[in-house]
Amino acid sequence: MNSPRTTLYRDKQNAKLMGVCSGIADYTGVNVFWVRLGFLGLTFMSGGSTIPFYFIAGLLLNKKPPHLYVDHDESKYWQRVRQNPKRTAREIRARMKDVDRRLADVETFYVSSNPRLTAEIERLR
Repeated sequence: MNSPRTTLYRDKQNAKLMGVCSGIADYTGVNVFWVRLGFLGLTFMSGGSTIPFYFIAGLLLNKKPPHLYVDHDESKYWQRVRQNPKRTAREIRARMKDVDRRLADVETFYVSSNPRLTAEIERLR
């Protein structure tokens, strides 16, 4: 089951016609200008046969919920997740490993310099 944040939507806020190109741009992280230009070029090269697919996609895709992305950083994060979930998971693990190492350093500092605290922590384990 897909998360609502990893689903392709029509983006009616930035739409020119039905919001399909702006939804694809939002989904992939590519600038909407380039998606529209690519669609226009593909339409001319195919002799207009992509136009029915655009309208079918416009009818089938759901409208993007307004509450989906609160800020720009969150939308960029989810675009990276959609592009390469394994890389994003590795980045998060690396950040957490760094935080865990720093926390272990703090714990070592306080435990080694305070015998009473060391005894209390050992009693809690």
